[in-house]
Amino acid sequence: MEGNTPIISFKDADIVNGEATVIYGLNLDICPGNFVYIVGKVGTGKTSIIRTMIAENPLTKGHGTVCGYDLVGIKDKEIPFLRRKMGVVFQDFQLLMDRTVEDNLRFVLKATGWKSEEDMDKRIKYVLDAVGMDRKAHKMPHQLSGGEQQRIAIARSLLNDPAVIIADEPTGNLDNETADGIMKLLTGINKEKGTAVVMVTHNRQIFEKYPGRVLVCKDETCTEQTGTDNIDLELTI
Repeated sequence: MEGNTPIISFKDADIVNGEATVIYGLNLDICPGNFVYIVGKVGTGKTSIIRTMIAENPLTKGHGTVCGYDLVGIKDKEIPFLRRKMGVVFQDFQLLMDRTVEDNLRFVLKATGWKSEEDMDKRIKYVLDAVGMDRKAHKMPHQLSGGEQQRIAIARSLLNDPAVIIADEPTGNLDNETADGIMKLLTGINKEKGTAVVMVTHNRQIFEKYPGRVLVCKDETCTEQTGTDNIDLELTI
């Protein structure tokens, strides 16, 4: 996917959370190299958009495509292939606590079809180098700080060279200084590799310090804002 061909596209899409529609008529195109924030108060549908993008929530009204897959009527067997084209980063890291950093990453590679141990070793070293964690490969997750665990989660998201990283409140459990380091890492990946980033947050400090496109969820809609001054959020400090 190159140029202005959208990686993610929604047209008149209704976003649901369970049985309830939380956003009506979403129109959104995200192209390679974009850095997009989805912001809004708690309960306005931010995470539901993310879950729709990764085909965790169904899309039953409107149109949506992600990484070449049509979200309307996507088959269960297609969903793992869709997710291999994306990197997903969560607020709570979601590392496997019973195995080392290296084995966490190897588990994902094997689950996504890698066979060669040599190729897996090279890819693990590459992504750990990319996030500044090359010396932590043999550590257990509980031996790492929260910021280090999130760096490993970002390394995991890079394993299959994704077209887009989807990050759901990736700095939500981190102090300001550590969050700043994570943002520098994500914006660096975006600029250096052209990897699109879609990030959910309700921390104004972040999207004002690291500018990108800002989509605001409010009153059952999600629309792009050209300025951030009038965005009404419950700030996290």
